[in-house]
Formats: sequence, structure tokens, C-alpha cells
Amino acid sequence: MRHPIDFQNIYNQYHILVYNVALHYVQNIEDAEEITQDVFVQVHGSLEKFQEKSSVKTWLYRITINKSLDFIKHKNSKKRLFIFGNKSQNEAEYLNSSNFEHPGILLENKEKAAQLYAVINELSENQKTAFILSKIDGLSNPEIAAIMQLSVSSVESLIFRAKATLKEKLAKKFEAYRKKK
Repeated sequence: MRHPIDFQNIYNQYHILVYNVALHYVQNIEDAEEITQDVFVQVHGSLEKFQEKSSVKTWLYRITINKSLDFIKHKNSKKRLFIFGNKSQNEAEYLNSSNFEHPGILLENKEKAAQLYAVINELSENQKTAFILSKIDGLSNPEIAAIMQLSVSSVESLIFRAKATLKEKLAKKFEAYRKKK
């Protein structure tokens, strides 16, 4: 017999994890809070359908990553609409939407972190997800494989390509920075 899963326990145990994962994707406190709320609204609504084929933690990672990627796509499409002439009442929101705001990073490191995240944000969705889960969240490749529903070797390949791309792009940025001085 299945044990009923208690929403409050899930929220208490995982809300910080969900918030942090969302924050790694959007680098903005308010956006991460909105995504966290959306994740738990979905979890609450689909708790009875959860089949326990994966752990609750893996399930929450999947939902959070999907919500974060959807949020970014939606925000980018709004930016494009604004750029191409559809005026909005929220003009300031679009103009300020790329503000880097990550509470876990010291003030003196914000500029460097913003540059690093800008390059991370240029990765493909799968490379970005594998890299964040591995290098920022510190998950093992088998854990990442379960979350992304890929083989371990696919995850290893994604991380390898993400690191190579980041190294190349950061080297170019550093070179351009040195030429300015």
C-alpha cells in the first residue's frame, strides 16, 4: 500500500532546494520566488498522480528545471515583442529584466559572477542543465541522468561539451577585456 505523500513535508524539506535551482537559472530573486511558487502549485495539484517511479527530489528537480526554462522562454519572447515595437505598460520591467541578482554571491564578486552566468546562459538547455546540476548543485552524474532522463554517458558528454564551450567563450571574453586595458 502506498504511503500518502504530505505536501507540507515536501514543501518544508525542498522549498530551499527548489528556490536555489530556480535562482541558478534566472539569477533574479523575485523571478526565482515566482518559479518556486509555480513549482509548488503544480506539485500540490499533481501530488495524487505522483507514481513514485523516481524520488520526490528527482521529481522536484524536473519540475523546477522545466518551470525555469519555460519562464526564461516566456520572458525572452516578451523582450522580443517589446523590442519589435509592441509597447507595454511594463516598459521598465523589460528594460531592467537582465539585472543580475544572486544573494549567494558577495558584492565584490557580482561582476565576475554576472559574466560567468551570462556565458552559462548561452549554453544549450541540456548543457546548461547538466552543468548547473553538476558544477553548481554538486550532483553526481547518475543523479543528473535520473533528473534529465538521460543515460549517464549522455550526461558526461553534455558536461564535457558545456565545459569546453564555457572555456572557449570565457577565453574570448578575457582576451577582449585585456585588449581594452
